Amino acid sequence: MTQRIDKGLIAEENAKLEADLKEDYQALGNKLSREGINIDEITAKAQEFQIAVPSWGTGTGGTRFARFPGEGEPRNIWEKLEDSAVINDLSQCTERVSPHFPWDKVDDFSELKQTSDNLNLKWDSINSNTFQDQPGQEHSFKYGSLSNTSQASRDLAIQHNLDCIEYGKALDSKTLTVWVGDGSNHPGQQHFQHAFERYLESMKTIYAGLPADWELHIEHKMFEPAFYSTIIQDWGSNVLAAMELGPQAKSLVDLGHHAPNVNIEMIVSRLIQFKKLGGFHFNDSKYGDDDLDSGSLHPYQQFLIFNELVDAEYRQQAEFGPNYMLDQSHNVTDPIESLMNSAASVQRSYVSALIVDREKLTGYQTANDALMCSNILKKAFTTDVSPILEMARLQKGGAIDPIAVYRKSGYRAQAGVERPNTGGNGSGIV
Repeated sequence: MTQRIDKGLIAEENAKLEADLKEDYQALGNKLSREGINIDEITAKAQEFQIAVPSWGTGTGGTRFARFPGEGEPRNIWEKLEDSAVINDLSQCTERVSPHFPWDKVDDFSELKQTSDNLNLKWDSINSNTFQDQPGQEHSFKYGSLSNTSQASRDLAIQHNLDCIEYGKALDSKTLTVWVGDGSNHPGQQHFQHAFERYLESMKTIYAGLPADWELHIEHKMFEPAFYSTIIQDWGSNVLAAMELGPQAKSLVDLGHHAPNVNIEMIVSRLIQFKKLGGFHFNDSKYGDDDLDSGSLHPYQQFLIFNELVDAEYRQQAEFGPNYMLDQSHNVTDPIESLMNSAASVQRSYVSALIVDREKLTGYQTANDALMCSNILKKAFTTDVSPILEMARLQKGGAIDPIAVYRKSGYRAQAGVERPNTGGNGSGIV
């Protein structure tokens, strides 16, 4: 499929909204100016903000019960890139794509790199998959991968991660993200310490294969597919493993992988403080690892997380530069629309955190004025920064209203013609 969003259509639709946007932007600029904030400086930072799209997120997700294929969903990495390019054409804040192997493996990685270059896309963190067996796999991961009691299974999982590093080098990535589903479903099934020792031993071999300018991001998850114990179940085990491995190993935070009501923003602060924050998988959840659209349920929590991130940026903390990525499952929406919506939601949290009056906040914190500390944050959160996001997109050549332009383009219908529905899915996730 070669059709992209027509730049003429973007310009035409923007022209209908530009006058109102300029008026709203001026009004917000005047308001912020009274508070000593230059709106153009904030807009410039909004333009710099980037969050990666997961290759698998461009396809229709599913549940344990069923999957309902979407119209024109991508069947391979090439088509995932096409959809990712559309998202970035309109949103202008998603120039990076995070692939997952072996789902996205190709015979010629130089061709894949050239294709991404032609689409003005870059590659983010490489994700390995040792949580399911592949066709013809000799040694199973049913009872774990990097922590399996079988050395043969562990060796297979280790080699896959080393292969992923090679794929990433060909794509000019600089990060490997490792999540494993290893754990147990019954008390006594697994010796906790021995299993963790095997995991660390495996990870040390992978770590040794990292190029000097790469990072290894460890992802934790409280449960699923293991429901009694999980090898890397929370940020504590995560950061312990990262500290054991070395300075190139850092912790990755997936918003849906924590116990209910956990203070995620404080975890983020702790990881920043000890130079162990690697990155994020942004999504939202109601009950567990729901992988809902980012900010759809807990936008204030998302803002509070960015309050910590912007604070670290403001104070120029050492070794701070986390990767941002969306990680969602789209079961009842068009994935392209959800990813654009979520990218804007995360970008909104970043911009809102930028207008927090940090000097006043520090003063109130020092004075132990709890109410005013809270009010300072709420003031920034409740300020509608939409004109900043819209102006950032307009100035970069994106769409003021990305979803409206996307729907008018007819891209999804055309994709449906060129990508016949087979009932399968190239995203990899059921």
